[in-house]
Amino acid sequence: MTAKKMFTREEFEELRRESAAGMAADQGLRQKALEVLVEADKHRWIHQTTWLGEPILNLPQDMFALQEIIYRTRPKYIVEIGVAWGGAMLFFSTLMEILGGEKIIGVDIYMPPDLKERLASHGRLSQRLELINGASLDASTLDKVRSIVGECREVMVILDSYHTHEHVLNELNAYFPFVGKGQYLVCCDTIVEDIPEQEHRTREWGPGNNPKTAVLEFLKHHPEFQVDHPLENKLLFTCNPSGYLVHKG
Repeated sequence: MTAKKMFTREEFEELRRESAAGMAADQGLRQKALEVLVEADKHRWIHQTTWLGEPILNLPQDMFALQEIIYRTRPKYIVEIGVAWGGAMLFFSTLMEILGGEKIIGVDIYMPPDLKERLASHGRLSQRLELINGASLDASTLDKVRSIVGECREVMVILDSYHTHEHVLNELNAYFPFVGKGQYLVCCDTIVEDIPEQEHRTREWGPGNNPKTAVLEFLKHHPEFQVDHPLENKLLFTCNPSGYLVHKG
């Protein structure tokens, strides 16, 4: 019986990169994946994931991508604009409990008391959470974020609130200064540009007016930020195409 040849780790990583690039270049496969996302959204697929009992309004594939970024970059602070049910904040705090880090800062204009109570019920994980109840672009909100992070720029920012072009572009311009070299500015739900107008969930945004159009405009003026294409190549299913921006300096 012939012994099976084992890859070295370097060989396996090269195989992964080549395979991911091939998957990204397979337009037929990518179209089928997009069609699955469009149809599954009618059944609120992105609402089905939870962490420690709290919903995460995102795909598991994107959450694993964020995990990979956090592992590599070790941010001391994560600023999440758009808290929703708080599951993502708990997910990030769990990672920081293992990897180290200071605070998860959650900003949302709507933050009911029961949400605050649930997020406060997770012991040491809760101690790392900082909630700011306010509009993301208010001067008072930005001042509160600055007061927490100080001069630190080991900061990841995740934008996931109101998805019109104007609002997201304003958020990108307001929050990018917090993100230092090697860290990430993540813009969520850029997929809105690539899918048909949602008839089952009417929104103020859609093709031509969404986070991806804002990202493309932002990148014209900020060449220090680049889309992390190798990361995106691995994500057959993602709500954030062209939304993983890394500060290259």
